[in-house]
This record gives sequence, structure tokens and C-alpha cells, in this order.
Amino acid sequence: MAATTRRTTIRFDQGLHEALRLKAAQTHRSISAIVTDAARVALLEDEEDLAAFDERGAEPVLTYEDLVNELKVHSKL
Repeated sequence: MAATTRRTTIRFDQGLHEALRLKAAQTHRSISAIVTDAARVALLEDEEDLAAFDERGAEPVLTYEDLVNELKVHSKL
């Protein structure tokens, strides 16, 4: 383990723990490595979402009612 890792306790329900244990055995990886990779993926997805929000922050806001009216005007609803 790298010196920069931290130890923590995570509680899983029995079924999820069993699934992680089996996946770890099949892939020759530790449960810790599987959970770490999953956390990284989730955080990267959040980062991408936040970047998209920042990019689109200047776009005008369209209310639901305006959207419905716009769709009706263009015969799409």
C-alpha cells in the first residue's frame, strides 16, 4: 500500500459484501481496490457534471410553461 493511503471502515449489507468478495476473488483484486476504483469513477462523473453546469451557466433559463408553449408553436406537442 502507498504511504498516502488512509484506512477507513465501510459497512456493507451482507449481499453487497458477498458480491464484492466474489468479484475480488474472480478479478484477483482486493475489495479495497474495487471500492476505490468505483469511488474514483463516481467522483469523475461528478466533476464532469459540474464542468457541464459551469459551461452552460450563461444559457438563458426556460421555464416548463415556456418550453411547452414553444413545442406547441412548432407543432411538436
